[in-house]
Amino acid sequence: MWFVMRDLKRSNARIPARKLLAEKGFEVFTPMCERLVEKGGKTERQVVPAVADMLFVNSEREMLDPVVDIVATLQYRYLKGAPYRTPMTVSDAEMTRFIKAVNASVSAPTYFLPEEITSEMEGRRVMVKDGPLSGYEGKLLKVKGSRKRRLLVKLEGYLVAAVEIEATYVEFV
Repeated sequence: MWFVMRDLKRSNARIPARKLLAEKGFEVFTPMCERLVEKGGKTERQVVPAVADMLFVNSEREMLDPVVDIVATLQYRYLKGAPYRTPMTVSDAEMTRFIKAVNASVSAPTYFLPEEITSEMEGRRVMVKDGPLSGYEGKLLKVKGSRKRRLLVKLEGYLVAAVEIEATYVEFV
């Protein structure tokens, strides 16, 4: 099971939670993207977390709790409207599907929070019939004037990635 976590350290911290947890042997996934950052009067590209404080950790709660107790800036994200302190989780199958889609993208994926996706952005329903994402079903991202096909891959309620796919692999449903 994957837990949705928050890392409250500053973005320039020497050892962010994703690195600390990986060093302790946890499987960690942090959606990353490239951003232009100004440093000392120069602009440079850096790979940074797409959502500043979000990371996913594959573990059992009993293994993760002691680390959360020690690291004050590491927290579980909790479900709203659920019993008190019920952590957000993602199933292994859903997380594996999401990670595979993000890693198989032709170019760097674009990440959105669920509330950023509007009905105008969602295009036609498609099925990917070949390639690394064969069998994936979803909706295309509508971008006016773009020739690229991007499939919206969702971690329901947490995160959405728009991954580029070959147009020849897409079949409209």
